Amino acid sequence: MAGLLRSRLRRLRASGCAMVSLMKHPCLRCGVCCAFFRVSFHWSEADASLGGCVPPELTEKLDPHRLVMLGTDEAQPRCVALQGTLGVAAHCGIYARRPSVCREVQPSWEFGTSSPQCDKARLAHGLALLTPQDWLEPFDTDTPLPQIA
Repeated sequence: MAGLLRSRLRRLRASGCAMVSLMKHPCLRCGVCCAFFRVSFHWSEADASLGGCVPPELTEKLDPHRLVMLGTDEAQPRCVALQGTLGVAAHCGIYARRPSVCREVQPSWEFGTSSPQCDKARLAHGLALLTPQDWLEPFDTDTPLPQIA
């Protein structure tokens, strides 16, 4: 079953509908939210006839009203759509088609405030909390910012 799911996920990525920009955004060096929380959402998000876009083959039934992303309802969760290495280079393989609950997770300090969800997942995986400094353009703190003359 896992091989079949990986094959389908590879096809989704190859189609171009699930690609993400590989800029040095702090979330693309993290991924721990996808390996900490259960990702459950209303079943209609995976029903194309109702406008849903989540690939149903990457979900399983949680209860009569909710689905869960495969791999996230485990003692050590890791979403089947998560690609890469946690804390190094990670991204969602179905970013454009991810569930609403994933879209609602805000990284700490991206919009000027901390995020309890982001902080909790990062601490659980031994990563430092994000700070406002992590959001300075061009998303690479090794590159100095341009100076005003």
